[in-house]
Amino acid sequence: MNRIEALNILGLDDDATAQDIKTAYKECVQIFHPDRFAGNKKLQERATEQFKRLQDAYEFLKSGRGSKEASGSARSSRSVSYVEAQLAGLAAARTQLVAQRDALYDERRNAVIMMAVGAAGAILGRRVIWIAGIAGALIVWGIVSVIAACQNISTINDHLKEIDMQKRQLEQDWEED
Repeated sequence: MNRIEALNILGLDDDATAQDIKTAYKECVQIFHPDRFAGNKKLQERATEQFKRLQDAYEFLKSGRGSKEASGSARSSRSVSYVEAQLAGLAAARTQLVAQRDALYDERRNAVIMMAVGAAGAILGRRVIWIAGIAGALIVWGIVSVIAACQNISTINDHLKEIDMQKRQLEQDWEED
């Protein structure tokens, strides 16, 4: 990993200060912290991977190995502006969140199917106690899964709204400059 890669992970450009790095890291951690997706193992795994990348980039930059002097590439003109880098970071975060939301939609659909199978099993097997018990467990499991998926979808939609607001604000600031 070099300075530019680490800064790109945080959505920053080459002229970022130590304070910019710290602020960007804190913002990214709030979005991708694995505890926010505790209800969904797949989402939590993806968030954990992204979170590790963020930590590695931040540690690299904080350690001094990613300082401008250490990189040896003091550039007189910027190839990517600060705003463009932030917009790229927001776009990457949005893409990942949309993929996670799509996975949750699939999980919710599967839970509804599980509830329907459980209901059918309960109706058809009502005279056999163990079949009715298993069917009841499927219904309860399906309900819990639907509720968890809906909560996670709602959280992701909130994050997507925040990202869209940040994007609009950055674009407005960029147009004003």
